[in-house]
Amino acid sequence: MTLNKNIGMKKFLILLFVTLVTGACVSKKTGNSVSIENKTSVSLKWKDSTNQVNKVESLTGNLYKQLEHHGPAIENEWLGLRLYFDKKVSIDVYNKNRPGLELLAALWYPTVEQQKEGWGADQFKVGSTVGLGGIHLWDGEKEVLPDPVKKRTARVFKGTNFSYMEMFSEGIPYKNTFADLLVRVTVFSGMREAKVEAFVFCDKPVQFFTGVNYHPLTETKEGSNYICVWGIHPEDVAAFQLKIGSGFIYNPADFISVKKEKKQFVLISKPATYLSTWITSASEKEEKINTMESFEKYVKTIKK
Repeated sequence: MTLNKNIGMKKFLILLFVTLVTGACVSKKTGNSVSIENKTSVSLKWKDSTNQVNKVESLTGNLYKQLEHHGPAIENEWLGLRLYFDKKVSIDVYNKNRPGLELLAALWYPTVEQQKEGWGADQFKVGSTVGLGGIHLWDGEKEVLPDPVKKRTARVFKGTNFSYMEMFSEGIPYKNTFADLLVRVTVFSGMREAKVEAFVFCDKPVQFFTGVNYHPLTETKEGSNYICVWGIHPEDVAAFQLKIGSGFIYNPADFISVKKEKKQFVLISKPATYLSTWITSASEKEEKINTMESFEKYVKTIKK
């Protein structure tokens, strides 16, 4: 069943929510807006162009090879994140060894010389998983990737003290109807954790499929509302392999199942039209959060 086009006109009005809610910080004492240095950035560009854009779209749903860093990307001073512009729409991580903005200069792939000087690198390996907090659907029996689609659109936006990227996949076959899925990832100045949100536009609520992956050389720990992964990913892009941490924070009340499978922890949500989780990461080369113990200790402090 095709969605009403009037609903389509409202879909991206949701974009205003982040701008209105997080566009400025307010002093609790005076009620006045407080200016905060924006330590976030965005990147979305074609490989054959030097110009940054804020939107790209495709009827095939696959611009993986045509786009720089394979899709939209964002960062704050602690980490970088990207969404793959293909059937996976997985979330990948760019780990940093020191605070700072590197995305626009490195475009996800710093040189060996830059990495020797202390720049970050692509240490995270997504493979065939959702990566760190990626969102798919669940039809009651199996995972449903956002593919095929009638159209896929990527957007990036830089606000006053935050930045976000999003992927909007339209016309996903789902339970004898079609679902439109909007996945948004937001980073904030001064916050190591990023917010992942999923909005669905369908005849009925859906079940979301999400989680975090792990590898043979990583260890995992679980808490009542979090999953931590620490260790070496089998990535071959970075000049030097480093132990990294992946943290996934969620509200247990939103899910009916949390299970450690062969390659990833899989979480299945209750039927819903909206879901939010938080993700974070760290590297062994960082000054303070550089072991599983220190990383898990930090993740435990995240109350969302």
